[in-house]
Amino acid sequence: MESTNGHQSKRAVLYARVSTDEQARSGYSLAQQLEALREYAVREGYEVLAEVVDPGQSGASLERPGMDRVRDLVATGGVSVVLAQDRDRFAREPAYHYLLKRELEEHGCKIRALSDRGDDSPEGQLTDGILDQLGKYERAKMAERSRRGKMRKAREGKVLAGPFPNFGFRYNEPRDGYEVDEETMSVVRRIFRMVGTEGVSTHMVARILEAEGVRSPAGGRYWYKLVVKRLILDDVYKPHAFEEVEPFVSTEVAVRLDPDKRYGVWWFGRRRTSSTQVSEANPDGNGRTYRKKTRVEARDKGDWIAVPVPDAGIPREWVDAARVVVANYRGFSKVANRFWELSGGITRCGECGQVMETHAKMYRTRPNKKEIHYYRCRLGLRRKELCSNNKCVRADKTHEAVWELVSGLLKEPKSLREGLEKMIETERHSLHGDPDREKKSWLEKLAEVERKRSGFLDLAADGLIDREELRIKLAALEETRETAKRELENLDGRRERLRDLEHEKDVILESYAGMMPEALDGLSPEERHRVYRMLRLTVVVRPDGTLEVNGILGKQGLVTLKHTRM
Repeated sequence: MESTNGHQSKRAVLYARVSTDEQARSGYSLAQQLEALREYAVREGYEVLAEVVDPGQSGASLERPGMDRVRDLVATGGVSVVLAQDRDRFAREPAYHYLLKRELEEHGCKIRALSDRGDDSPEGQLTDGILDQLGKYERAKMAERSRRGKMRKAREGKVLAGPFPNFGFRYNEPRDGYEVDEETMSVVRRIFRMVGTEGVSTHMVARILEAEGVRSPAGGRYWYKLVVKRLILDDVYKPHAFEEVEPFVSTEVAVRLDPDKRYGVWWFGRRRTSSTQVSEANPDGNGRTYRKKTRVEARDKGDWIAVPVPDAGIPREWVDAARVVVANYRGFSKVANRFWELSGGITRCGECGQVMETHAKMYRTRPNKKEIHYYRCRLGLRRKELCSNNKCVRADKTHEAVWELVSGLLKEPKSLREGLEKMIETERHSLHGDPDREKKSWLEKLAEVERKRSGFLDLAADGLIDREELRIKLAALEETRETAKRELENLDGRRERLRDLEHEKDVILESYAGMMPEALDGLSPEERHRVYRMLRLTVVVRPDGTLEVNGILGKQGLVTLKHTRM
């Protein structure tokens, strides 16, 4: 990196990032990065304004708490340069690096890495760009080699060992195949018998196993009907004749199978999973919430690779009957045949953050056998080691308290308008830079990918590159294309949320705010629920019985309501 000695005093922000796997694999340290950056800043005469770190954050996305803080610091002005130890600390994707550079340059700020090979000249930028692409190319080759190695192993009839084998099996000595574990497999056989021949529901199966103290596949004491359903639908437990397995395996694997035996099938490559981090502005306008967004895509069945495993010893008729039961099962959509206006994620536990479940209980000792409805935390009542909140709150009292607050807000349109406009401004601020320009850049990146793809295909047709090199280059282009598509989707999603907010603002102000008190109190539970959704309402139930209501509440912000359990 070239020296800046001789220039006027400059202000710098130091940025360090390390992902979770980097910490585990190589001990890549935030402290080590910051120490190197401080030494460089002193040597080059920079005034350090802030040190920003992103611990446990991937460079595959720009949606990171530390990076958002850097962008906000630069947007306020006065920052000359953002320093990082290596270029991939800013982003691992060259396209992200390019967009970040353009955004900061609009505020008169540059990004610099101690590992930069070039300078600001066209030649220097070309050098750094080539190194970025080479780094991405090498990562793509490593990923491709890993993927091919796993596929080759599966085609050889070997199981890819994960943290745990399928319930009822254990790994063999080389950890590339299954052996039947009779102790746990007996539980699996019993599940198929209860569901397939005895007509026991998956929910009741889970309750029976819990009551008997049988450990779940994850090793815990609690079972869930979804776990039971997944066991029933997994082909690893279904007995397959040799003739059923043979078409899906290689000749090398088929000759090792006994034609007179039955086998389960462990499938490799059924799904493609990708994850990225996204951020959303908090409803109260204070800070942002970051969450992982995982996308799971089912692959075509022709791409699956079958790996034969030992027969689980479950009769075929049990398996078929149990699958029919599961396929035809439909759960109730409403508890106690009523509409719960604070359900659907609005009411949450103040201890663990989980959505509160709805519950109805008949009190036979009360006049007319009165039925009382509650919101309660599933974990707090059934898994106290995970959540200590065992508070049940009366639904009718909760509905009354929350609606009294919200209806009072609707009767004050001026305060409500201020809250709505504040949230819209917060959401608009989350669109860093120029959204139209950012979208145009991603569209240009997609067009560039298509041009390069066509060029590589032409080179392959002329015999200038071999099939293996072509496959690697196309894989790298596909990664860039997926990144561009994902970012375009995220950008459109954020703009869509902004449009929804602006539309809902008009709907609330025109349709509800300022209504006569009698009309407001006459709204149905479904209409109240719609209002809560538009106000981004969240009702948090604390263990002491208080309710914290958060959302677009005008000048009131967070409101705490005293609620007594009855």
